[in-house]
Amino acid sequence: MRTSTLLVSLLLLTAAALLFSLLSGTVSIGPAELPALLSGHADSLPAQILLELRWPRAAAALVTGALLALAGALMQVLLRNPLADPYVLGVSGGAATGALLAMLSGAGAVWLHGAAFTGAFCSMLLVFGLAQGHGSWTGHRLLLTGVVIAAGWSAVISFLLAVSPDGNLRGMLFWLMGDLSGAGLPRLAGCVLLAGLLASVALGRALNILAHGSDMAQALGVPVIALRRTLYLLASILAASAVTLAGTVGFVGLVVPHLLRLLGVRDHRVLLPACALLGGSLLLVADTLARTLLAPRQLPVGVLTALVGVPLFLALLFHGRAARHGTDGT
Repeated sequence: MRTSTLLVSLLLLTAAALLFSLLSGTVSIGPAELPALLSGHADSLPAQILLELRWPRAAAALVTGALLALAGALMQVLLRNPLADPYVLGVSGGAATGALLAMLSGAGAVWLHGAAFTGAFCSMLLVFGLAQGHGSWTGHRLLLTGVVIAAGWSAVISFLLAVSPDGNLRGMLFWLMGDLSGAGLPRLAGCVLLAGLLASVALGRALNILAHGSDMAQALGVPVIALRRTLYLLASILAASAVTLAGTVGFVGLVVPHLLRLLGVRDHRVLLPACALLGGSLLLVADTLARTLLAPRQLPVGVLTALVGVPLFLALLFHGRAARHGTDGT
């Protein structure tokens, strides 16, 4: 598929997903009403619902999905493992621990977001420090360190849930399963996404070389150690921003880059913006379904992404295996 065709198709998909999200809900809004409602000229219940509830939540879902997919693509290059995702290095565990501590202390939404990002940043420093040790680190060492730290955070989270009051338990569990119901306009996260996308696309040529192995990259003059540190920092900040917005949402960062690679997208200068668009569209549709399928009750969006992501990833996995066997047999 040509680059221009792919990116235009993904832009149209994103626009369609955004339109689907804004028009869907218990209060009916027609496409013809949308321009007047978004401009603020209409003073009615649909206008309030659209501007105060649906639009901020849709924007948060779009940005969160883009952050997760972009972080997943960077993690997979960093670890040279197509099964890596943004949460494999314990960043989400640290963010979740910080957020749960803020909830237990009765802090407001601003403090909750700050605590989540602080927890993610502390986890990032901890994993990097332990993996670095007294010498250099490799992808395998970083991966193993992250898995161990993630397991430690999981134990802390289980302890916090066990000792938390019953009144806080439902909100904490919802947040851990992925929840966009309280999300506002993601101004800061949107800036993080834009900066991360520009920085990662600027590194696209070096990422293309690194994907073929660190030895080849070193021989071709790519500063491998500095590039790995930059990738780790970028992916961690992107993942932390996503967790701060929506809690723990799985499979977006795993499935989206894998799907695009199966479509033949290998150049990271194209893959990374494509991941942002497809990841945002996927989570936007998932969140719309999460709030409308059982309306007025809402599902955690992380549950829906897992229910869709598991069979989708298995299908992609078997499709890739079948394609390889077909190639080997010809």
